[in-house]
Parts: sequence; C-alpha cells; structure tokens
Amino acid sequence: MNFHIITIFPTIFDSYFSESIIKRAQDNKKIKIKIYNLRDWTTDKHKTVDDTPYGGGAGMVMKVDVLYRAIHEISKKTKNKKQINTKSQIQNTKIILLSAKGKTWTQPMARDYSKLDDIILICGRYEGVDERILNFVDEEISIGDYVLTGGEIPAMAIVDSITRLLPGVLGNPESLKEESFSEKIGNRQSAIGNRLEYPQYTRPEIFIDEKGKKYNVPDVLKSGNHAEIEKWKEKHKKRK
Repeated sequence: MNFHIITIFPTIFDSYFSESIIKRAQDNKKIKIKIYNLRDWTTDKHKTVDDTPYGGGAGMVMKVDVLYRAIHEISKKTKNKKQINTKSQIQNTKIILLSAKGKTWTQPMARDYSKLDDIILICGRYEGVDERILNFVDEEISIGDYVLTGGEIPAMAIVDSITRLLPGVLGNPESLKEESFSEKIGNRQSAIGNRLEYPQYTRPEIFIDEKGKKYNVPDVLKSGNHAEIEKWKEKHKKRK
C-alpha cells in the first residue's frame, strides 16, 4: 500500500508517522508514505499556491492549476499509472481531496480502501480549494462535521485507519475482530457504522480514588466462565 500526501506543510507528518504501528508498518514494508510539497509544482518565484476568490469573500483559495500538475505527476508514479484527464474507474488507485464538505469517513470505507494499491491524499488549506479540482479526483472526504485548519490531520487519520487493517500490521490480528464499528456475522467479518466495543478493564482489580471510593472490575470478567463472559460482552456492546 502506497500513500501519497500532497501538502504545503510536509514536515507536519514527521512525528506521527515515525512512531508506533505506522512506523513498524513502514519498517516492515507493509506501507510506503510519500510526502510531497505542493509548492514544488508552482511556476512563480514566490511559489504561490493560493489566490483571492472570484466573486469576493474572506480568505484565499488553493489554485487548481498547481494542484492539477501535482496529482498529474504523482499519478504517473503509481503502480497503475492512473490518468487524470477525467475521473478514472481504475480500482487500485484513488485520488482523494480532504475537505470539510466531503463524504464522512467511516470504518467500512477504511476497509474498502485497504484493498487499494495507491492512495493520493490532497490536504486542503486556507478558505478552500478551487472547485474545478473535483473533475480530477475520485472522492471528497471529511473526517467529521467540524472545520480544521487543514487536511493534514484528516490525512493522518485516514492513513492510520487503513494501515491497521492491512494483513500483518497489527501484532495480534484478533484485535480487529471485536473492536468498535466491527461485528462478526457468521464466518464473515463485517464493518458496520454504529457498533461500539464493550467496556474493557485491566489491573488493578480494585481502584480507589482520592476520596476512598472503590471501583471494581465486574465479577463476571474474573469468573473464568467464558460463556458468561461472552454474554456480558454482547450485552454491554453499545450502538451510537
């Protein structure tokens, strides 16, 4: 799996992608993450990536021509050499614009995207992106109904949510089977949009706060009765 991230702040990803599961996935060659500075595709001496909006309004808008040159060149490096003259139906490469007005990212989408070879993520900034770029991307995606200063945090979230689904990335693949937003149906693992995991506990068995109040682990989880434990887990799963 190859992630290609287009941004005007390329070093913003350094810390997150160099730790924990994402770092191990890169070290083990499960994923490759390539960060591109959008300013490398500008043509003026000031490396301008934005301009004032037609029709007036607050803020600046990212330029379609600069973004087009970037995704056109990066697309040629993907395994499928995706063409972006129009939206492509090639299944193993997707070009994504990260935007507050996009489709909300979900666990089922993460599972679908985990089957791809290449994903190009465009991190929006400023007041937004010239709408014409939508002619050259596959999807416009948001990670929630709120506004961030840019698409970098959503890009990290999407890379993380996909990477952990790839075979061999998690140390214990059983972790995927009972986590939030996943449910086993027969012999098939299916992702659903509103299923949350049951509560989890670990040592100490009894926790006492500063006022002396005790908080106990539920007795059933200490019983060793696996059938009763499974019933308790199912009962305490929540739906959003």
